[in-house]
Amino acid sequence: MINKKVQNVEQALHDIKDGMTIMLGGFGLCGIPENCITELVNKGTTDLTCISNNAGVDDFGLGLLLHKRQIKKMISSYVGENAEFERQMLSGELEVELTPQGTLAEKCRAAQAGIPAFYTPAGYGTEVAEGKEAREFNGKMHIMEEAYKADAAIVKAWKGDEAGNLIFKGTARNFNACMAGAAKITIAEVEELVPVGTLDPNQIHIPGIFVQRIFQGEKYEKRIEQRTVRQRS
Repeated sequence: MINKKVQNVEQALHDIKDGMTIMLGGFGLCGIPENCITELVNKGTTDLTCISNNAGVDDFGLGLLLHKRQIKKMISSYVGENAEFERQMLSGELEVELTPQGTLAEKCRAAQAGIPAFYTPAGYGTEVAEGKEAREFNGKMHIMEEAYKADAAIVKAWKGDEAGNLIFKGTARNFNACMAGAAKITIAEVEELVPVGTLDPNQIHIPGIFVQRIFQGEKYEKRIEQRTVRQRS
């Protein structure tokens, strides 16, 4: 029987080394692989290129790696909630590649599907298009975007089984789903890990073929990035 379970986050990330390119799932602080990020901080892995929708906040998510100067380059689409990110970018300490959000998702999905490149109208006529091939389709200009080439994809799911099948909960599906299987290896941390055969096949979002290692995480904070409440009348 297929069993991709590892005992803990240390085993899951044992071969993640300095200088690697890593995809990290999540949207803002929703659905981020909290345990794996903490382990990368503890390991002191450095010189990383991180592909993620954003860079977390100053004291949580990828912001923890930024504070330790462990990220060399950030490839993302939104970075507005992180003052340390802004400081490092403006000072030249951090290389930044801003990418339209839909393009970032498609570059992950293309890598997942084994498609080397695709054309998109997003970014044509802007700095995003500089140095990229452009072609006209149906009277509209498109630029060619290449799929990402990452060493590892680290995703977080609500529930998974020991064969690597994953179920995401609510909006935590976000970038986790298109990053699974989009790198040389995919590591999944889950809130609940169950035996093979426990999950309803009709409910599985990502089949285990896309996952190489899976473990059950601990102590999820699930912080809310911006909490807004109305005053009582």
